[in-house]
Amino acid sequence: MSELLPPDPARLRAILAHLDRQVADHETVGIYLRLQRDAVLAALAQAETPAARRPGRLAKGAAPLRSMGVVHAQGRPRFVVQQKRTARGPEPSIIHVDDCSMIEGTPHPISEHDARVSLTDPNLEACQFCRPDTELGILD
Repeated sequence: MSELLPPDPARLRAILAHLDRQVADHETVGIYLRLQRDAVLAALAQAETPAARRPGRLAKGAAPLRSMGVVHAQGRPRFVVQQKRTARGPEPSIIHVDDCSMIEGTPHPISEHDARVSLTDPNLEACQFCRPDTELGILD
């Protein structure tokens, strides 16, 4: 492959800069696709769970665990991404802890790893109310 590259440093630097931009652009696409994949996997898992055992289904008179501030079975909070579209175009997506009361619209569940990676993306923001970056131990 190196025999196909130009020999001068100026053109090699230009090629390297182009490749770096391509990697950065595709990294954002990769994060977005992983978020969408996780949402589909979560929906599939819920669809395959028998109706009587679904976590969202409560016995009569039972209070939802989220409203009581109970941590999930894994012992750590789960995270969701909120995407907002406006007439002026999309706004930056917002990462929330899944029981945040400031979530608008349909949130998409994401893993702890994807939440941590997403919070390093300049196109995504941490909710200023539930502070998922604090939950994950990410400092500004």
